[in-house]
Amino acid sequence: MLDERVGVFGGSYSHAAEASERVQFRRALTLTLMTLLMPGSAQLVMGNRRLGRIAVRVWLGCLLVGGFVLFLTLTSRSGLFTLLTNERVLTIGRWLLTAGAIAWVALLLDAWRLGRPLQLRRKYRLWMTGLNGLLCFATAGAMLFAAHLVAVQNGFIGTVFASDTVSGPESGRYNVLLLGGDSGPDRSGLRPDSLTVASIDAETGRTVLVGLPRNLENVPFPKGSVMAKEFPRGFDCDGCELNGINTWANSNADLFNQKSPGIKATMGAVEEITGLNLNYYAMVNLRGFAKLVDAVGGVTINVKERTAIGGIGAPIKGWIPAGKQKLDGKATLWYARSRVQNDDWSRMGRQKCVMNAMLHQLSPRTVLMNVEKIADSSRSLLTTDIPAKQLGTFMDLALKARTEKVSTVSLVPPVIFTGNPDYDKVRRLVDKAIDKAEGKSASGGFLDARLSMPDTAQEKKDPRKANQTEDLDALC
Repeated sequence: MLDERVGVFGGSYSHAAEASERVQFRRALTLTLMTLLMPGSAQLVMGNRRLGRIAVRVWLGCLLVGGFVLFLTLTSRSGLFTLLTNERVLTIGRWLLTAGAIAWVALLLDAWRLGRPLQLRRKYRLWMTGLNGLLCFATAGAMLFAAHLVAVQNGFIGTVFASDTVSGPESGRYNVLLLGGDSGPDRSGLRPDSLTVASIDAETGRTVLVGLPRNLENVPFPKGSVMAKEFPRGFDCDGCELNGINTWANSNADLFNQKSPGIKATMGAVEEITGLNLNYYAMVNLRGFAKLVDAVGGVTINVKERTAIGGIGAPIKGWIPAGKQKLDGKATLWYARSRVQNDDWSRMGRQKCVMNAMLHQLSPRTVLMNVEKIADSSRSLLTTDIPAKQLGTFMDLALKARTEKVSTVSLVPPVIFTGNPDYDKVRRLVDKAIDKAEGKSASGGFLDARLSMPDTAQEKKDPRKANQTEDLDALC
């Protein structure tokens, strides 16, 4: 009888102990999950309540900040971009993310301690230790990686967008000079071989691209400028063309009392040519452009005609076949600058199609997923005087421009003879193009002066068509 009673009591004790361990395991698991969902809540229940209150308040503050960011996302995209590109905000955010990662791990470890895992059976102890370790690794890893991306973004903005001079819209438009520069051992200085003015409506983002040939001659300069004093009848020296202004001014920098005399002199010339007041410039080094395209995973382009790779002072190394296809950085660069079998006007048209493809395919998600690669490529790719303070404005306008038509007007034959340009006619063409984009002109204006080519099946494939159009996307 005694043995039977012992057996009964022993079995009951064993069952009660196992049930108690299961309760303790569930409690330890609950404390860990509470800390994951609301840091500090486990300490409020079982630990240091003062620490718990502080942690919960900080967490609620983070939720409020997140709610504010969500509100900006829904109501003011420009304000959101301005906030996310502010160097001071990014610096504070980086350190808060780092501190938050450390604090969250500490709270998870304390929740593990409060669950008393060492008093549990081996299998429960291993479960709790493994789960807690995984959560520590996941939360800290995610927050530290986010802090790293914020640091990369902040460093990129501080390096590339270092200017502090803010320029407002001119007559309701931002006018930005886009230059494609090419430097190398066979060249004296950096020559901007691609010059385009992007005239952007400050409200709608509706954009007109004004293409300027690199070999434009007799370029005028603003009255009273150094270049006007040196070349009173225009840039008329032997071999002097629009893309040579940068090199000439940099080689004679002692005549100028300013930084970047080549860029400033080129901007002054472009203002005289187009009649537009320029707000900013952006110089893209074509030797780094391929890295940017690769950083975003390539770009899809409808290649109008078979295009040579190489052939500029070297043998042709390959071909880009005609048709819609996704190009990597190297192929995109050659598509934009090849001129072996055609002329500069064809190249200018292809460059506009590349710009259009980048505009429509560089979504916020693509940029976010590749921010580190983009920042790394852009440091050697981009030089600009656009200040960080206006990044939010231009990012918002870029998204608006994706839903608008992009018009083009290019100063190319037969519209404009580059050897002896009629600059009064140039300004009229630019004004008409902008008026048409803003809905102020009922007639086609500059479209009436487009290349006089019939729209046969073969000629629809001509890249030069992209130089004069109301809808660049439809042509590209």
